[in-house]
Amino acid sequence: MSKDAASKLAARNAARSHRPIGNKFVKYIGSNWATPENKLPKQDAVAPFAKERRAKVAKAFKGHVIVIEAGEEQARSNDTHYRFRAHSAFAHLTGWGSATVPGSVLVIDARKGSAKATLYFRETAGRNTDEFFANAQIGEFWVGSRPGLKQVSALLDISTKSLGKLHGDLKEFDKKKVLTLEKSTKLVEFVSELRLIKDSYEIAEMKKSVAASIKGFESVVKSLKDATKHPKGERIVEGAFFSQARAEGNDLGYETIAAAGEHACTLHWIINNGPVKPGELLLLDAGVEVDSLYTADVTRTLPINGKFSKIQKEVYLAVLEAADAVFAMAKPGVTYSQMHKTAMQVIAKKTAEWGFYKGTAEESLEPENQWHRRWMIHGTGHHLGLDVHDCAQARREMYHDAVLEEGMIFTIEPGLYFHKDDLMVPKAFRGIGVRIEDDVLVTKNGVQNLTGKLPRKPEEIEAWMAKLTA
Repeated sequence: MSKDAASKLAARNAARSHRPIGNKFVKYIGSNWATPENKLPKQDAVAPFAKERRAKVAKAFKGHVIVIEAGEEQARSNDTHYRFRAHSAFAHLTGWGSATVPGSVLVIDARKGSAKATLYFRETAGRNTDEFFANAQIGEFWVGSRPGLKQVSALLDISTKSLGKLHGDLKEFDKKKVLTLEKSTKLVEFVSELRLIKDSYEIAEMKKSVAASIKGFESVVKSLKDATKHPKGERIVEGAFFSQARAEGNDLGYETIAAAGEHACTLHWIINNGPVKPGELLLLDAGVEVDSLYTADVTRTLPINGKFSKIQKEVYLAVLEAADAVFAMAKPGVTYSQMHKTAMQVIAKKTAEWGFYKGTAEESLEPENQWHRRWMIHGTGHHLGLDVHDCAQARREMYHDAVLEEGMIFTIEPGLYFHKDDLMVPKAFRGIGVRIEDDVLVTKNGVQNLTGKLPRKPEEIEAWMAKLTA
């Protein structure tokens, strides 16, 4: 859309409101306000970590100017917008999380020996301007106050400038030296790979996210009785988790998968409009994003009436065995792809034992066969952090083919999914979907299960659910 067209559209939208105008009114509404407190905030704990990350970017792209945009608000419909969430690379390199002002831009000038980072953003305009009351998109009267340049500088330990100066400053740079995420594949890969190993700040934030997510799972269990009484019970489940996400953090880390019954066989079921029936299973895949924008990603498969049936338990134990096999071998030096192979060995063994295909597990594991993958087509895990599928732009040799290193955080999430119309499995299995997903931190000698406080064994789940609903 051209600037002229956008201006005309904005004017048309403004026509629905009857706002006072004129210099006299601006002077009037800007008067008699208490003097704002300009006390500088304490430096945030993330500041030294973000500074070190920026230094790594500057070193890798010495001689260039790196421009990382936070992004703008995205329209949901007409003049309403989705809740703003800054680009993950921007959040990682500045440390500014849920409080990020839309449109902010980080510039790292690494042309000379000592790199300089500057954070540009639209600072508070003050109440002596018509923006305060007349601009529904950014005006303080409408959307709340924005911080000042000195406040953000003190908070994040970074130089700040008004966003209005960005265009002029960029003109001073040779265009050939300016790198952006939109134009430089190497920059995209680098800032993604920079998050493969988490620092101590990131690990602490991930633990906060996990703790908040566990509260969400507890809330869901308590909501199941009400969910069974509603024709769209999955929405009751979804809402129970969302309320905790907003109360304990910033938002959901991703759209909640509240998949009851046969819906559990649809891997990314987020419609969540189905019933929640006693006697069936609920596959809940959900995570809370905290204010630093780090998110957990957890899945548990729960018996809706609190008790697993014999066949449900059998499938669940098979998935648990696959997960535990990965836990047992995951440690520094093991390749990421080996974890998936380990899980697949168990899945192949179990599906062969059940007689779902002609041939042995060993035959199924042959690259040209992969019969067992009919019932688990996804990977066994992924990196986790600022994005639910973190570091997704990393090169393959740095991700799937890389060895595990201390400080990595990823998921372990095998599953088995038997669709209701799958004629290759006995009728008793059809409509059952099970996934167990934990968030793990690679330690010196193995992995730590960050989500270990959520029960994993069938009997533990049943006891946990009984206690929460007593």
